[in-house]
Amino acid sequence: MIAERINEITATLPETVALIAVSKTKPVSDLQEAYDAGQRAFGENKVQELVDKAEVLPKDIHWHLIGHLQTNKVKYIAPFVHLIHAVDSLKLLVEINKQAEKNERSIDVLLQFHIAQEETKFGLSLEEAQELIESESFQSCQNIRVVGVMGMASFVDDEQQVHREFQSLKGIFDQLKASNFKDNAYFKEISMGMSGDYQIAIEEGSTMIRVGSSIFGGR
Repeated sequence: MIAERINEITATLPETVALIAVSKTKPVSDLQEAYDAGQRAFGENKVQELVDKAEVLPKDIHWHLIGHLQTNKVKYIAPFVHLIHAVDSLKLLVEINKQAEKNERSIDVLLQFHIAQEETKFGLSLEEAQELIESESFQSCQNIRVVGVMGMASFVDDEQQVHREFQSLKGIFDQLKASNFKDNAYFKEISMGMSGDYQIAIEEGSTMIRVGSSIFGGR
């Protein structure tokens, strides 16, 4: 079933869009089934769960940390994480840089923006992000690469609202690209869209969708 669902989704995706299989709370056997179907990018919310799964699953998997990350947990994933999606503070960036340096590698990150109406979601505003990027602390971080932006739309039935929120994230990406990253070819990712709204996200320019329940079923 999992293999069928992955194939159904990937068959509809444009070549410019990557599928991150959100495997949080799912058993290793489910991830192995997805892996056997050709899936290589997996997203986890919790550091401990990600570390445990990475230990037992194939080593060519690209692990994405998509949940909120606490600074004291960065060291556990720094040796191997492929992309950290939800970076929303300078303090966290500095810590990721420090742990990347210890592991003699560079870690790719996305800046998380608050685009939803809901108050509970984490994220930066465009002004906060520009201030962060222009700060001396950020400029001295040599072991991280900001490769794009990430955001979550409101959990609503109003498709026009979801369109508007994704449009706002695309607008933020375009502004940062023009003002802060115009010479950086690697600043190209827009991580937006989940099981319920990824088609809208793709219409609005997403390059990376985070899909869980449509692949693995509900919790």
